[in-house]
Amino acid sequence: MSSPTRKKAARKSPAERAAEIADAAHDLALEQGLSAVTLRAVAARIDVAPALVAHYEPDMQALIASTFSSIVAAELAEVDALVAVLPTPRERLAAMLATLLDGSRDDVTVIWVEAWALGRRNEALAASVRDEMDAWQAMIRGVVEAGVASGEFETDDPAAAAWQLLGMIDGLNAQALVRWGDAADRGSLISHAVEGMLGLARGALAPPPR
Repeated sequence: MSSPTRKKAARKSPAERAAEIADAAHDLALEQGLSAVTLRAVAARIDVAPALVAHYEPDMQALIASTFSSIVAAELAEVDALVAVLPTPRERLAAMLATLLDGSRDDVTVIWVEAWALGRRNEALAASVRDEMDAWQAMIRGVVEAGVASGEFETDDPAAAAWQLLGMIDGLNAQALVRWGDAADRGSLISHAVEGMLGLARGALAPPPR
């Protein structure tokens, strides 16, 4: 039995083809995880020969790294914009915790979890993971520092507090992927811990009303 013949790929400019490949990798990662971003899978997604993808992306590890970065950087920008409009550091931190822990971003959590594992053997990805973790820590640290400056938060080390908070968010979200514990409680669990860490009254970081 003969295999189906693939139609000849439409001509596109190098920039258009590169963007098409990047978009295919992005969609595959969000739908199936970073491990699904393979040469053949990307080629099938846009209905071209694997050799054409290899021509534009000769290093699949680099494509996986850039795909990871584009997804998580977009989430950071979205969360930053969401909280930046709120008037006080306490409200910004409460909103940040609410949106990161409500389960609506589990597709991006999967990307993070896979990146930590795949990054052991993909140095380009590992470097991207470190850069994006630094970016998240810097954003959280900025909120904590603003709270210390305004007198709302109490801590001698905003940078360390931000790292601890980031670790708690990542840990509980990763646990929720396998439905360990009560996923619905992850927001309140972290909120109470962070309230203690930053000298806030119990309930000060309760999710804002919807």
